[in-house]
Amino acid sequence: MQSAIEVRGLVKRYGEFEAVKGIDLDVAQGEILAFLGPNGAGKTTSIEILEGFRDRDAGEVHVLGVDPEKAPLSWRERIGIVLQESEADSVLTAREAVTMQAGYYTAPRNPEEVLEIVGLTDSADVRNRKLSGGQKRRLDLAMALVGDPELVFLDEPTTGFDPSARRESWEMIESLRQLGNTVLLTTHYMDEAEHLADRIVVIGGGEIVARGTADELAEQVDATTRITWKPTPSEPAPPSLLPITRDNVTGMAIVETTHVMAHLHALTSWAIENSIDLAELNVARPTLEDVYLRLTDSGGGE
Repeated sequence: MQSAIEVRGLVKRYGEFEAVKGIDLDVAQGEILAFLGPNGAGKTTSIEILEGFRDRDAGEVHVLGVDPEKAPLSWRERIGIVLQESEADSVLTAREAVTMQAGYYTAPRNPEEVLEIVGLTDSADVRNRKLSGGQKRRLDLAMALVGDPELVFLDEPTTGFDPSARRESWEMIESLRQLGNTVLLTTHYMDEAEHLADRIVVIGGGEIVARGTADELAEQVDATTRITWKPTPSEPAPPSLLPITRDNVTGMAIVETTHVMAHLHALTSWAIENSIDLAELNVARPTLEDVYLRLTDSGGGE
């Protein structure tokens, strides 16, 4: 599969401070990639270089086959950008704002089609100042999509949304995949990255510390799954291969493991053989947030 973004040895310095330390990054065409990192990690600097808004000190960068530092205006028409904070003219309706934006492109999408894609058809004639926060964010995306971009940068697209609006926005972002767009997403919401992204890249201290799917990242930091149940006083001893500990307060039996299937199979087989109910059985996999915190606290797994 061809790459929409190729980065090799990217370096950016501010005086003696090296904000980005020789990172490599690939984003395939049609992929949704989540780019995660704490404040000061080099995430924003890297994204701004990819967008052509900031120069670099070293390294090779190709976005849609073009060096952003030397990109012509025609290249700008191939990318869409949704900034973390932006707002259309308050006196324009959603339809007017998107139609005006379409006028900047040589071959834009039909504004009515774009409004439908982002779910603003019913609010198309509402002035921007009267749109809800979620509707304004949809308008931001419509403004980015009307140029029919191949690549979309989404910077914290659901910051400040309530849970319902976030879920609606996820559906909207997933529709970009169906349109064939490549998406580079930055977010502080771990569940958002896990739900939307094909792959996740974590940056910390100016370096890529991990990359892969959520499950692959968990393996890189040996994040454990927690299996718990409440044993009865009369049940026989469980298999010796299970690394069981006990919570003296709750009485729960606990198995923390990276070999989830093997240990779960041993436990349930033993329970079936001995007619044991395994009361309150629970299997809690590590969340992406758990993994992310371990990666960024420890300095990484790459």
